[in-house]
Amino acid sequence: MTHTPRRVVTGHDAAGKSIVLSDGPPPQHHPMRGPAVGADFTEMWNVPQAVPALTSTEAQEPNERPFTLMPTAGHLLRLLDVYPLSAGGSRTVMHRTSTLDYVVVIEGELTLILDDSEVLLRPGDVVVQRGTDHAWENRGTSIARGAFFHIDATFSGELLAKLPQPLPLMR
Repeated sequence: MTHTPRRVVTGHDAAGKSIVLSDGPPPQHHPMRGPAVGADFTEMWNVPQAVPALTSTEAQEPNERPFTLMPTAGHLLRLLDVYPLSAGGSRTVMHRTSTLDYVVVIEGELTLILDDSEVLLRPGDVVVQRGTDHAWENRGTSIARGAFFHIDATFSGELLAKLPQPLPLMR
């Protein structure tokens, strides 16, 4: 059974000692939730820089920004609770992003759909998604939760020569 995601953010006090800066659900200011969407998107943390600067505290809450599916730069950690087909879920559209993604299945089962195959994923399974056309579907009977780590990336010239042009990307 999924529960409300909790985020614990650490930092440093004035003397440089490690402290908890916040502990609780991260703020969510977007419409990407509920059976009509087919999944609940929970933004956990994002950093617009490729190499983040570690500071005592953050200048502002990272989730206080306009919602985007993929980071335009930097890194994004999102939890995704995917509804089963029987509870309003649906297969996502086939899509491609210019990100390197690590997907860790935490709960339930997710099916990864590629151009040539489908892969059933269970808790503990990890997908390294490398800019391929793909879709997701929950064919189980309960909500499936995955942790999606999105990292901004670029396509190499070698790969771009093989892909359809213009290259449609989901953002």
